[in-house]
Amino acid sequence: METKDAVTGFSALSQETRLNLMRVLASKGASGMSAGELAVYLGVTPSTLSFHLSALEQAGLVQSTRQGRHVIYAVRFAGLRSLFSFLTETCCGNRPDLCGDLARLLPDPETEELHMTAAFNVLFLCTHNSARSLMAEAILAQIGKGKFNAYSAGSEPAAAPMPQVVEKLRVLGHDVSRLRCKSWDEFARPDAPRMDFVITLCDTLQGQQCPDFGEKPVTAAWPLPDPAKFSGTDIEHATMINALYGMIRRRLEIFVNLPYASLDRMALKQRLDDLGDSVKAPA
Repeated sequence: METKDAVTGFSALSQETRLNLMRVLASKGASGMSAGELAVYLGVTPSTLSFHLSALEQAGLVQSTRQGRHVIYAVRFAGLRSLFSFLTETCCGNRPDLCGDLARLLPDPETEELHMTAAFNVLFLCTHNSARSLMAEAILAQIGKGKFNAYSAGSEPAAAPMPQVVEKLRVLGHDVSRLRCKSWDEFARPDAPRMDFVITLCDTLQGQQCPDFGEKPVTAAWPLPDPAKFSGTDIEHATMINALYGMIRRRLEIFVNLPYASLDRMALKQRLDDLGDSVKAPA
C-alpha cells in the first residue's frame, strides 16, 4: 500500500459516524446491510449516511452491490487488512510476528477466507417448508452431489410435504426418502451444520426474523410463487408445479457452476442476488 492510500484510509476512519459504520458492517460480514437499514440503526439522515459511505468506499474500506431496489454495503476486509499491514509492516525490524498482541490485527493471508471453496452447506428457507424449499433441497442434492450439501427449513413448517411436489420429484428421479417439513430452529442449534449459504425462496417469511445462522453464510433471496396459494384445476396446479420446478432447477444449475475459486464473498453475493432478480433470473 502506498503512503497516500494509507493516509486516505486512516482519514476516512477518523470520524465517529464512520467508525460506527465500520463496526456495524463488520458484524454483518459478507451479507452487509442496506443503506436504509444503516440509516435507521445509526440514527442519521440518508444524505449524511451517503456522505460517510462514499468516503469509506473511496478509501477502499467498504464496497457496495445492488440487490433489487436496494444498495447493500459491506466491509471490504482486504482493504482493511492492507491498512493494518501498512501500519505494522516495519514492526520489530520487519518482523510483525514479534510485536505481541499487535500481530493479531493481521489475519494470516494463508487462512483468511477471501474466496470460498467447495464443499458447501446450503440452506433453503420458505414459510412452510412443504414445496419450494423441499424442491430446492432435492434438486441441489442431485446436481451438486459431492460439492454441495442441501438442507431446507421453514418458519412455520407444515405437517407434511405437499403430495404433488413429492410425486413430481419422485417421477424425475430425485431421492424423496428424507424429505420432511422442519423448523429453521433446527439449524440455529450449536450442533447444527455450519451454513455457507442461506437462500430464501419466498417474498417474506411472514414478517419473522430469521434465527442466527452465524456470521459465515452468504444470504440471498429468490422469491418464487407459493403453490399452496394457487387456485385452479388439478391440471393447472400440476402445470404450475412443473414451472416452479423448472425455475428452481435453472437457478441451481447456474449456482453450482459459479467460479467459486475466483470470486470473493461480495462478488459471490452479487451473483446470487442476480439469480433472484426477476429481470435477470431465468424465466
